[in-house]
Amino acid sequence: MKVIIAEDDFRIAQIHEEYLRQVKGMELVGKALNARETLNLLSEYPADLLLLDVYMPDRLGTDLLMEIREKHRDIDIILITAATDKEHLNKALKFGVQHYLIKPVTMETFVETMEKYKQTKKLLDSLPEVNQEVVNRLFGGYEAKEDKQDLPAGIDYLTLKKVSKILKENPGGLPADKVGEKMGASRTTARRYLEYLVSTNQAYVEQEYGVVGRPERNYHIKE
Repeated sequence: MKVIIAEDDFRIAQIHEEYLRQVKGMELVGKALNARETLNLLSEYPADLLLLDVYMPDRLGTDLLMEIREKHRDIDIILITAATDKEHLNKALKFGVQHYLIKPVTMETFVETMEKYKQTKKLLDSLPEVNQEVVNRLFGGYEAKEDKQDLPAGIDYLTLKKVSKILKENPGGLPADKVGEKMGASRTTARRYLEYLVSTNQAYVEQEYGVVGRPERNYHIKE
């Protein structure tokens, strides 16, 4: 992915450039110190992503959004700014900005945001069409009401989410008694939720043999 950084403070631009080097598959193709340079760079280099500041010496970054959208429809934009005015956030949402990071941005936050952006692009590029589950993921994980209503008797929505989270945090898999310990419930209760996840294809089971040779059902979440 080709990236342009538009930031009027060259020191911050350099920091963000260093952060960007930590993200595999992203390459910096140019840096701009003001709005004029930003527009020139966008015309000169075919970039995938623009990291855009708001407060620049000649124009506000948010005032560039309409012009950028008209001339470079395919580019994605992430705002990285000290601006906390609601007006700037509203403009960002209106013009389809991917994310809004408020300075100072830590390397961890920067890298995590870029990785999530990459995952979203990869997901969209891999699908010929979308379904509601994909849409929910793209728009922040909104939960459809029917998810809660359609659960069978004995399966609580929040407890189910908790069990899923436990499995996600233990990618090596866990038996029912260990899941029960972590969720503060009995082995029987844990197994009921685990078997429901298996039946709905959200988890799978592997038979593993312990020291005494008895098979043990280890539950794994599906990614």
